[in-house]
Amino acid sequence: MCRTQNFYGHGKLLLTGEYFVLDGALGLALPATVGQMLNVKYRPSFTTHLDWKSFTSSNEIWFHAKYDLWHFDIIEMDVPQAQTQAQAQNQAQTQAQAEVLQRVLRQARIQNPHFLREREDISVEMRLEFPINWGLGASSTLIYNVAQWAHIEPFELLSKTMGGSGYDVACAQASGPIIYQRTESGGQEWSHVDFNPSFKDNLYFVYSGNKQSTAEAISQYKSANNNREKNKSIIEEIDEITKELAVTKSFIYFKKLIAEHEDICSKFLEREKVKNLFLKDFSGEVKSLGAWGGDFWLVASDMTPSDTTNYFYQRDFKTVIPYCELVYYAESNKSESKFKG
Repeated sequence: MCRTQNFYGHGKLLLTGEYFVLDGALGLALPATVGQMLNVKYRPSFTTHLDWKSFTSSNEIWFHAKYDLWHFDIIEMDVPQAQTQAQAQNQAQTQAQAEVLQRVLRQARIQNPHFLREREDISVEMRLEFPINWGLGASSTLIYNVAQWAHIEPFELLSKTMGGSGYDVACAQASGPIIYQRTESGGQEWSHVDFNPSFKDNLYFVYSGNKQSTAEAISQYKSANNNREKNKSIIEEIDEITKELAVTKSFIYFKKLIAEHEDICSKFLEREKVKNLFLKDFSGEVKSLGAWGGDFWLVASDMTPSDTTNYFYQRDFKTVIPYCELVYYAESNKSESKFKG
């Protein structure tokens, strides 16, 4: 007789802190109305294996592999024959994804030796609610969902596999905006914050069209992170901005704060601000989120919703999502979100 389990994790957005969260800066983070679901089906069997399928937001399989349940060795994968350079790249990506999932499953077994020890075939389906190239947390929701499934600590699973600050795993389980901080010992402290700005109708998330590698971005940050006293001063500035941003009722002051945050990151990373690069004539402020140069921007617009959308459409930025459609609050009915990935 078959039995099933279902798990869910929210996607994530980091409004403040960026790379500095890795070194203990306060970050204002938001869970998304979209995330990733994990469905598990069990069936009694004498030749046990794990069949894993990951689906895109348009219900297409983007990853499929089978593992044994003794050591989670890879039995088979769906990969194209490498007849072209693009197919060879896809083949390498599939192999890399299979190995990442293998590390996650093996670590889950280390944390819980009883995980998947029954004589059962396991069928898993992971389903994203947003396009995978948007950087809203395909990896963090995977970590959180597997941790729920295995009854283990998600932050430990993250640190032993993919690494990172952990704010995204906190978002996966959050019921609204949070203030997040890594401790000196490498732990996590986070709490919900009453961030629900009255001017949220003036806020948007715009996709840059350029997915960034989190691992590469972290590597670049660490290479620039060579002055302890200077970094301590920057973190103190970021902390103050985060605290002020979380409580301000003034749209004018909010814009001033995100502009200051952009200035700090621009100087530290020695990279030009996105507004100066692409949006010099925009009426409002624009802030990069996450890895600079890609993924989403936070837009604080002085224009009407239609004028704001038209402004970005005319510059070939076609994904403009109002704040209220992408930020999750527990008291809101998730099914009412107009946004669909």
